[in-house]
Amino acid sequence: MFLKHMESFLRVRYKDTDQMGIVYYANYFVWFEVGRSDFLRSLGMSYKSLEQSEIFLPVIEAYCEYKYPARYDDELRVVTTLKMLQEVKLGFQYEIFRLDEGILLVKGETVHAFVNKKGKPLVLRKQNPFLWRLLKENSLDMAD
Repeated sequence: MFLKHMESFLRVRYKDTDQMGIVYYANYFVWFEVGRSDFLRSLGMSYKSLEQSEIFLPVIEAYCEYKYPARYDDELRVVTTLKMLQEVKLGFQYEIFRLDEGILLVKGETVHAFVNKKGKPLVLRKQNPFLWRLLKENSLDMAD
């Protein structure tokens, strides 16, 4: 199964905006999580199932470039791509578009470490070879 990217759709809620009616900047990171969760779910796994396997994915880097604001009631499309996969970490790329106009509002990235329940790094290829292969098949980073 090869999944180049995952698309998620959402609508801006009133509570997501600031006093000026513009989406509060930190909400884009919440929407990155929506895209990331949908991406993993589309591969047949969830954060919950990963954690039950004692694999955790804390964010170790996060970046967001704001181009245009989203506003209350906008419909958004979040495009999520698994950009990088290494034995001890993985990285996602996100693009958020206003659905009706197709305008790119935000570009961002997050990098996550593979750690165990105690927060110690783990080598995914050794810990869960099946998950490693599945992610490798669906990553833009095809190098070993």
